[in-house]
Amino acid sequence: DVQLVESGGGLVEPGGSLTLSCVASGYTYTSKNIAWFRQRSGEEREPIASIYSRGGIERIADSVKGRFTITQDQAKSTVWLQMNNLKVEGTAMYYCAASDRGFGLREDWYAYWGQGTQVTVS
Repeated sequence: DVQLVESGGGLVEPGGSLTLSCVASGYTYTSKNIAWFRQRSGEEREPIASIYSRGGIERIADSVKGRFTITQDQAKSTVWLQMNNLKVEGTAMYYCAASDRGFGLREDWYAYWGQGTQVTVS
């Protein structure tokens, strides 16, 4: 079974940094692309960044461009989301998801989801 396990969330002050990890298992890593989404309390889920697992091409949402970076290690089946200059509005549950339909920021492409990791900026 496809499994995605996020980690690295926590409490950080505004302006601080965090790196989230997503470890994928249960499938051939390069057969699916990974993205990060976040969901603030009471709001809809928002795409943040995605990466093409075979080639490292990224897509970054305008809301975090210049502050967030997505990277991967194919050998470790791991994707990282480096978040710099975090803002209070970055407080959310962050999810990684896998898609075998594309590597963009369309949520409906992603059929596999992790449980999420909480990030609190305060």
